[in-house]
Amino acid sequence: MKRLEGKVAIVTGSDSGIGAAIAIEYAKEGANVVVTYHSDEDGAQKTLSAIEEAGQKGLMLKIDVTLEPQVTYLLSKTIDTFGTVDILVNNAGIKGAVKPVIEMTTEDFDKTIKTDLYGAFYSCRSFAQYRKEQGGGGKIINITSVHEEIMSKNGADYNAAKGALRNFTRTLALELAELQINVNNIGPGMIVTPMNRDILEDEEALKEKAAKVPYKRAGYPEDIAKLALFLASADSDYVTGSTYFMDGGLMLQMGAEI
Repeated sequence: MKRLEGKVAIVTGSDSGIGAAIAIEYAKEGANVVVTYHSDEDGAQKTLSAIEEAGQKGLMLKIDVTLEPQVTYLLSKTIDTFGTVDILVNNAGIKGAVKPVIEMTTEDFDKTIKTDLYGAFYSCRSFAQYRKEQGGGGKIINITSVHEEIMSKNGADYNAAKGALRNFTRTLALELAELQINVNNIGPGMIVTPMNRDILEDEEALKEKAAKVPYKRAGYPEDIAKLALFLASADSDYVTGSTYFMDGGLMLQMGAEI
Protein backbone atom coordinates (compact mmCIF):
# COMPACT_ATOMS: atom_id res chain seq x y z
CA MET A 1 0.00 0.00 0.00
CA LYS A 2 3.03 2.30 0.40
CA ARG A 3 1.46 4.09 3.38
CA LEU A 4 4.72 5.94 4.10
CA GLU A 5 5.62 6.90 0.55
CA GLY A 6 7.79 10.02 0.45
CA LYS A 7 8.43 9.99 4.22
CA VAL A 8 11.76 9.95 6.04
CA ALA A 9 12.08 8.02 9.30
CA ILE A 10 14.74 7.70 11.99
CA VAL A 11 14.69 4.42 13.91
CA THR A 12 17.24 4.32 16.72
CA GLY A 13 18.72 0.99 17.73
CA SER A 14 17.70 -0.55 14.41
CA ASP A 15 20.63 -2.94 14.11
CA SER A 16 18.53 -5.85 15.41
CA GLY A 17 15.27 -6.93 17.00
CA ILE A 18 12.33 -4.54 17.17
CA GLY A 19 14.21 -1.60 15.69
CA ALA A 20 15.37 -3.57 12.66
CA ALA A 21 11.87 -4.93 12.05
CA ILE A 22 10.36 -1.44 12.21
CA ALA A 23 13.00 0.05 9.88
CA ILE A 24 12.43 -2.68 7.30
CA GLU A 25 8.62 -2.42 7.54
CA TYR A 26 8.82 1.33 6.98
CA ALA A 27 10.99 0.82 3.91
CA LYS A 28 8.53 -1.71 2.49
CA GLU A 29 5.85 0.95 2.89
CA GLY A 30 7.84 3.57 0.98
CA ALA A 31 9.92 5.44 3.57
CA ASN A 32 13.60 6.27 3.43
CA VAL A 33 15.07 5.19 6.76
CA VAL A 34 17.99 6.18 8.99
CA VAL A 35 19.44 3.18 10.82
CA THR A 36 21.41 3.76 14.02
CA TYR A 37 23.52 1.37 16.05
CA HIS A 38 25.73 1.50 19.12
CA SER A 39 28.10 -1.43 18.57
CA ASP A 40 26.57 -3.96 16.15
CA GLU A 41 27.76 -2.57 12.83
CA ASP A 42 27.14 -5.87 11.02
CA GLY A 43 23.54 -5.94 12.22
CA ALA A 44 22.99 -2.35 11.13
CA GLN A 45 24.43 -3.16 7.71
CA LYS A 46 21.95 -6.03 7.34
CA THR A 47 19.09 -3.67 8.14
CA LEU A 48 20.41 -1.13 5.65
CA SER A 49 20.69 -3.80 2.97
CA ALA A 50 17.08 -4.85 3.59
CA ILE A 51 15.95 -1.23 3.25
CA GLU A 52 17.74 -0.94 -0.09
CA GLU A 53 16.32 -4.28 -1.25
CA ALA A 54 12.88 -2.80 -0.59
CA GLY A 55 13.73 -0.09 -3.08
CA GLN A 56 14.31 2.71 -0.59
CA LYS A 57 17.29 4.82 0.46
CA GLY A 58 18.93 4.33 3.82
CA LEU A 59 21.57 5.96 6.00
CA MET A 60 23.54 4.11 8.68
CA LEU A 61 25.01 6.00 11.64
CA LYS A 62 26.87 4.92 14.77
CA ILE A 63 25.16 6.82 17.59
CA ASP A 64 25.36 6.75 21.37
CA VAL A 65 21.99 8.12 22.46
CA THR A 66 23.32 8.98 25.92
CA LEU A 67 25.46 11.71 24.36
CA GLU A 68 23.46 14.80 23.46
CA PRO A 69 25.82 16.07 20.70
CA GLN A 70 25.58 12.73 18.90
CA VAL A 71 21.77 12.82 18.95
CA THR A 72 21.81 16.40 17.66
CA TYR A 73 24.12 15.23 14.88
CA LEU A 74 21.73 12.39 14.07
CA LEU A 75 18.91 14.83 13.33
CA SER A 76 21.07 17.28 11.39
CA LYS A 77 22.70 14.54 9.30
CA THR A 78 19.29 13.08 8.47
CA ILE A 79 18.01 16.46 7.27
CA ASP A 80 21.21 17.15 5.32
CA THR A 81 20.93 13.77 3.60
CA PHE A 82 17.21 13.53 2.90
CA GLY A 83 16.04 17.13 3.17
CA THR A 84 13.60 16.45 5.98
CA VAL A 85 12.51 14.01 8.70
CA ASP A 86 8.88 13.04 9.30
CA ILE A 87 8.96 10.09 11.70
CA LEU A 88 11.04 9.41 14.82
CA VAL A 89 11.12 6.03 16.54
CA ASN A 90 13.02 5.92 19.81
CA ASN A 91 13.86 2.25 20.13
CA ALA A 92 17.47 2.27 21.38
CA GLY A 93 17.64 0.96 24.91
CA ILE A 94 19.13 -1.47 27.39
CA LYS A 95 17.43 -3.82 29.84
CA GLY A 96 19.23 -2.47 32.86
CA ALA A 97 21.56 -3.88 35.48
CA VAL A 98 19.17 -6.65 36.62
CA LYS A 99 20.11 -6.21 40.29
CA PRO A 100 18.17 -5.47 43.48
CA VAL A 101 18.35 -1.85 44.56
CA ILE A 102 20.58 -2.63 47.54
CA GLU A 103 23.23 -3.99 45.14
CA MET A 104 22.72 -1.47 42.32
CA THR A 105 25.42 1.14 41.89
CA THR A 106 24.80 4.74 40.99
CA GLU A 107 26.61 4.03 37.73
CA ASP A 108 24.21 1.14 36.97
CA PHE A 109 21.17 3.30 37.54
CA ASP A 110 22.57 6.27 35.67
CA LYS A 111 23.48 4.19 32.60
CA THR A 112 19.93 2.86 32.22
CA ILE A 113 18.26 6.22 32.78
CA LYS A 114 20.61 7.97 30.35
CA THR A 115 20.02 5.37 27.65
CA ASP A 116 16.32 4.59 28.03
CA LEU A 117 15.04 8.05 29.03
CA TYR A 118 17.52 10.80 28.20
CA GLY A 119 18.16 9.36 24.74
CA ALA A 120 14.47 9.76 23.89
CA PHE A 121 14.39 13.24 25.45
CA TYR A 122 17.31 14.45 23.33
CA SER A 123 15.90 13.15 20.05
CA CYS A 124 12.29 14.18 20.74
CA ARG A 125 13.37 17.73 21.53
CA SER A 126 15.45 18.08 18.35
CA PHE A 127 12.75 16.46 16.20
CA ALA A 128 9.98 18.64 17.64
CA GLN A 129 12.03 21.81 17.17
CA TYR A 130 12.60 20.94 13.53
CA ARG A 131 8.99 19.97 12.84
CA LYS A 132 7.79 23.22 14.42
CA GLU A 133 10.04 25.15 12.06
CA GLN A 134 8.40 23.25 9.19
CA GLY A 135 4.92 24.25 10.32
CA GLY A 136 4.12 21.12 12.30
CA GLY A 137 3.14 17.57 11.48
CA GLY A 138 5.13 14.43 12.17
CA LYS A 139 5.08 11.27 14.24
CA ILE A 140 7.01 10.30 17.36
CA ILE A 141 6.89 6.71 18.57
CA ASN A 142 8.67 5.73 21.78
CA ILE A 143 9.27 2.08 22.55
CA THR A 144 8.58 1.56 26.24
CA SER A 145 7.54 -1.76 27.80
CA VAL A 146 4.81 -3.43 29.81
CA HIS A 147 7.11 -2.42 32.66
CA GLU A 148 5.92 1.15 32.40
CA GLU A 149 2.90 -0.29 34.25
CA ILE A 150 3.87 -3.59 35.90
CA MET A 151 6.97 -3.87 38.02
CA SER A 152 9.58 -6.62 38.22
CA LYS A 153 12.11 -7.42 40.90
CA ASN A 154 15.70 -6.46 40.12
CA GLY A 155 14.50 -3.93 37.57
CA ALA A 156 14.24 -0.62 39.44
CA ASP A 157 16.39 1.22 36.90
CA TYR A 158 14.55 -0.18 33.87
CA ASN A 159 11.08 0.16 35.42
CA ALA A 160 11.82 3.75 36.44
CA ALA A 161 13.08 4.67 32.97
CA LYS A 162 10.10 3.17 31.16
CA GLY A 163 7.59 4.62 33.62
CA ALA A 164 9.15 8.05 33.22
CA LEU A 165 9.12 7.71 29.44
CA ARG A 166 5.39 7.04 29.62
CA ASN A 167 4.71 10.35 31.36
CA PHE A 168 7.24 12.18 29.21
CA THR A 169 5.34 10.97 26.13
CA ARG A 170 1.99 12.04 27.53
CA THR A 171 3.29 15.49 28.43
CA LEU A 172 4.93 15.95 25.04
CA ALA A 173 1.72 14.89 23.30
CA LEU A 174 -0.11 17.74 25.04
CA GLU A 175 2.57 20.25 24.15
CA LEU A 176 2.74 19.26 20.48
CA ALA A 177 -0.96 18.60 19.77
CA GLU A 178 -1.53 22.09 18.34
CA LEU A 179 1.23 21.39 15.85
CA GLN A 180 -0.41 18.10 14.83
CA ILE A 181 2.66 16.18 15.93
CA ASN A 182 1.51 12.81 17.25
CA VAL A 183 3.40 11.27 20.16
CA ASN A 184 2.67 7.70 21.26
CA ASN A 185 4.26 4.71 22.97
CA ILE A 186 4.41 1.05 22.12
CA GLY A 187 4.74 -1.16 25.19
CA PRO A 188 5.99 -4.62 24.14
CA GLY A 189 5.51 -7.64 26.35
CA MET A 190 7.55 -10.81 25.90
CA ILE A 191 9.13 -10.31 22.50
CA VAL A 192 11.78 -12.63 21.08
CA THR A 193 14.77 -10.34 20.47
CA PRO A 194 18.55 -10.43 20.96
CA MET A 195 18.02 -8.52 24.24
CA ASN A 196 16.41 -11.71 25.53
CA ARG A 197 19.25 -13.91 24.26
CA ASP A 198 19.36 -15.97 27.45
CA ILE A 199 15.77 -17.09 26.86
CA LEU A 200 16.29 -17.62 23.15
CA GLU A 201 19.06 -20.09 23.85
CA ASP A 202 16.93 -22.10 26.32
CA GLU A 203 14.00 -23.69 24.51
CA GLU A 204 12.40 -24.98 27.71
CA ALA A 205 12.61 -21.58 29.40
CA LEU A 206 11.01 -19.98 26.35
CA LYS A 207 8.14 -22.49 26.41
CA GLU A 208 7.65 -21.98 30.14
CA LYS A 209 7.48 -18.19 29.82
CA ALA A 210 5.27 -18.33 26.73
CA ALA A 211 2.81 -20.55 28.61
CA LYS A 212 2.14 -17.65 31.00
CA VAL A 213 0.97 -15.45 28.13
CA PRO A 214 -2.78 -15.79 27.45
CA TYR A 215 -2.06 -15.89 23.71
CA LYS A 216 0.23 -18.86 24.43
CA ARG A 217 3.20 -17.63 22.46
CA ALA A 218 5.92 -15.04 22.61
CA GLY A 219 5.70 -12.04 20.32
CA TYR A 220 8.10 -11.24 17.51
CA PRO A 221 9.65 -7.98 16.30
CA GLU A 222 7.50 -8.15 13.17
CA ASP A 223 4.38 -7.98 15.37
CA ILE A 224 5.60 -4.71 16.86
CA ALA A 225 6.53 -3.36 13.43
CA LYS A 226 2.94 -3.63 12.20
CA LEU A 227 1.74 -1.48 15.09
CA ALA A 228 4.60 0.97 14.55
CA LEU A 229 3.49 1.28 10.93
CA PHE A 230 -0.01 2.26 12.00
CA LEU A 231 1.35 4.89 14.40
CA ALA A 232 3.64 6.32 11.71
CA SER A 233 0.93 6.48 9.04
CA ALA A 234 -1.92 8.90 8.39
CA ASP A 235 -4.27 6.25 9.83
CA SER A 236 -3.25 7.40 13.32
CA ASP A 237 -3.58 11.16 12.79
CA TYR A 238 -6.11 11.52 15.63
CA VAL A 239 -4.16 9.36 18.07
CA THR A 240 -1.78 10.94 20.55
CA GLY A 241 -0.57 10.50 24.12
CA SER A 242 -1.37 6.81 24.28
CA THR A 243 0.53 3.63 25.05
CA TYR A 244 -0.34 0.63 22.90
CA PHE A 245 0.56 -2.52 24.78
CA MET A 246 1.40 -5.46 22.56
CA ASP A 247 1.74 -8.37 24.96
CA GLY A 248 -0.67 -11.15 23.99
CA GLY A 249 -2.77 -10.36 27.06
CA LEU A 250 0.14 -10.65 29.50
CA MET A 251 -0.84 -7.62 31.59
CA LEU A 252 -4.39 -8.93 31.95
CA GLN A 253 -3.03 -12.28 33.10
CA MET A 254 -0.91 -10.59 35.78
CA GLY A 255 -4.08 -9.44 37.50
CA ALA A 256 -5.72 -12.85 37.11
CA GLU A 257 -2.86 -14.55 38.93
CA ILE A 258 -3.26 -12.53 42.15
